Amino acid sequence: MELIVVMAVVGILAGIVAVFIRNPIQAYLAMGRRAELVDIADTALQRVARDVRGALPNSLRVTQVGDVYYLEFLPVEDGGRYRAEATGSATGDILDFADGTDASFDVLGPAVTATADHYLVVYNLGLDADSDAWQGGNRRTVTSSGSVSSLAFAATGSSLPLESPSRRFFLTGTPVSYVCDPAAGTLRRHWGYTVSSSQPTAFADGASALLASRVKDCSMTYEPGASQRLGQLTLWLLLENAEDGNAEQVSLYREVVVNNDA
Repeated sequence: MELIVVMAVVGILAGIVAVFIRNPIQAYLAMGRRAELVDIADTALQRVARDVRGALPNSLRVTQVGDVYYLEFLPVEDGGRYRAEATGSATGDILDFADGTDASFDVLGPAVTATADHYLVVYNLGLDADSDAWQGGNRRTVTSSGSVSSLAFAATGSSLPLESPSRRFFLTGTPVSYVCDPAAGTLRRHWGYTVSSSQPTAFADGASALLASRVKDCSMTYEPGASQRLGQLTLWLLLENAEDGNAEQVSLYREVVVNNDA
């Protein structure tokens, strides 16, 4: 009899304890799921922001197709100032904007590091065929390799159209794209593919990596501002973790200042 009474009392106490500790345990688990989502979203947005800050001025472009957002830019790998005038003794290799066969120039200041897959870009304003690296008027393929003080590039028969007021040049790599696809629940990074005048929405070549999963919704908007001034990229990610039937969501927003000083 005493054993039955003890078991009954213990059962009652266990039920009471379960009622009181259930909510705290659920809250603890929910907090852990939200913390995981925040970490994923914050890491993804930081990576995008870091990449975009190193983009070629006026090369950033954003396209939306349905619910999918595409962010593309040309990453700057190196840069410097080109020789625009010969010295007093008429020596030095200048970048000749009147000669379509000119294929090299002296780098003023520290040497730059170049590879065969780099592009030379001068005064990228992103306005028309002459000033837009995507269209190619001010873009040339680099032929130098290694650390160089004289940069060589492939001549096209047409001279570079616009001189930079500050005599600056940039060396860019192959394009980089971020693709946010809520239907697939992913944010992916693509790189190493071919430059195209129109922004691609499919990537047959190059490489890709998953940056974030569990993407429920997203947004990317870009305001370029005036050329040679600051643009603004606005990013928003909504991530959801629906494990065990308990949906947890986090929403992160970030604004990135883009330097468009060409």
